[in-house]
Amino acid sequence: MTNEPSDHAPIRLRDGESRVDLGTYVGRAKRVDPDGDARLVGHGLVLAAYVSPLHGGDLPTVLGLRTYALAQPWDGDVLAPLKALADRLARSVTPPTLAIPPVLSAGVAWAGVSPPRSGWELTGQVPGSVLSAAAAAGIAEMAEGVPDGAGAAAVARLRSDVWSRPADWSTDAGVDVPDGAAFAAETLGFLSGDDDTQVHVYRRGRWTRLSTPLGHVLVRRSLLA
Repeated sequence: MTNEPSDHAPIRLRDGESRVDLGTYVGRAKRVDPDGDARLVGHGLVLAAYVSPLHGGDLPTVLGLRTYALAQPWDGDVLAPLKALADRLARSVTPPTLAIPPVLSAGVAWAGVSPPRSGWELTGQVPGSVLSAAAAAGIAEMAEGVPDGAGAAAVARLRSDVWSRPADWSTDAGVDVPDGAAFAAETLGFLSGDDDTQVHVYRRGRWTRLSTPLGHVLVRRSLLA
């Protein structure tokens, strides 16, 4: 993955609804990380779209993943700016395609690590409402803990303290993950707000995956600060 001009063919999504959904997902990721990127990986007729709401510095590296059905196979693996993708997905096109931005991203550490695609072991589950509450508490702590005029270093320290903290619920689910996983699930729209929704928790090696019908959050323990 480089920042050289892209020569990849456009991605042909299965239908317009999928294209709108991808635009919503990219938009949510962009609100959390305005200068961030998305990694788009094709596996035959499936597109895997990875983003990282938390990464860099002393933050844990937390990935978001949604998958989309394609109308025709696409075998690309590209890293593109969220801004460029959001701009393209805001346009109405027929058939429902996504043109790869002409200039791609490079040097993004989180995009160089690929989560496993199979071999996951279910270790437990947690109510979605518990993750929503953890995310809300962390967001409130961030809002209250950053005084007006605080410098970037102070904000970065607080973000690391809040989102690197071990999640209270994770031990019962058989894993050890930071509260940043709940932040990712909430801000990327993976939690429906339904108290009955269960988030399934999986492990494989150093990876933990939180899965709902709306998407997946992945954390690799060796990358935690």
